[in-house]
Amino acid sequence: MQSLQDLYRFSQQFTYSEALMPTLFIGHGSPMNAIEDTVFAQGWHKLGQTIPTPKAIVVISAHWQTKGSRITAMDFPTTIHDFGGFPQALFDVTYPAPGSPALALEIQNLAPSFDLHLDHDWGLDHGTWSITKHMFPKANIPVLQLSIDYDKPLDYHYQLAVQLRELRKKGILLIGSGNMIHNLRLLSWDKMNSNYGFDWAIEINAMLQNNIASYNYKDLVAYEKLHRHIRLAIPTLEHYIPMLYTLGLKEAKDELLFFNDAYVGGSLSMTSFLYYQ
Repeated sequence: MQSLQDLYRFSQQFTYSEALMPTLFIGHGSPMNAIEDTVFAQGWHKLGQTIPTPKAIVVISAHWQTKGSRITAMDFPTTIHDFGGFPQALFDVTYPAPGSPALALEIQNLAPSFDLHLDHDWGLDHGTWSITKHMFPKANIPVLQLSIDYDKPLDYHYQLAVQLRELRKKGILLIGSGNMIHNLRLLSWDKMNSNYGFDWAIEINAMLQNNIASYNYKDLVAYEKLHRHIRLAIPTLEHYIPMLYTLGLKEAKDELLFFNDAYVGGSLSMTSFLYYQ
């Protein structure tokens, strides 16, 4: 696909500000991307080889929804297999990256008005390790997760991310992990292995990309007004919210690159993007 070729070209010419780590939104899709050599997994691997090695990684995963915002604060987060009905090989995967209680406390202090709680019970779910397993296979970089407070309005998530921009200057890689279009009930199972999107999915995906490229974050927060079929693309918010965090982490001088811009089963978009300087 052209977007993956763009990523390969980007990797050959990539230069970056020593003072600012890139930030990402990644469409993670099926947990099987963790163990299969898909074009998406290839893109994540290439990305890990391209960007500067982070001092630590913080992931906002669609799969950790809480009441109140939480940040993992244990020394060694467990690998969570938060799914069912997949091959045993997927359940056998572990990603033994360390955590960083010190960084968790720093993040808590960066956003005092957001009442972040230190968490010692969660770990790394597949929204995190299915990606980091390819990007940083040695699992030697501290990884934390920031939860999604599902009771809060969408602007809360964007504004919390704004408070965390400082982390990019300290070599921290922040990743929003979800999917811009995510409707599993409408998946066309006979088209899972081809780049096939329903007409409405293609139209809405292009509209979302245009709004991201124009940095129309207010319209993206008020997403229900964007399109008459928006509920088909975003029936629930947990896979959409991580994208808002990445928007909030954008700095004024950032460049934008879309990659892995493809569809699975008609109603799931793997579109991902990168902000960098």
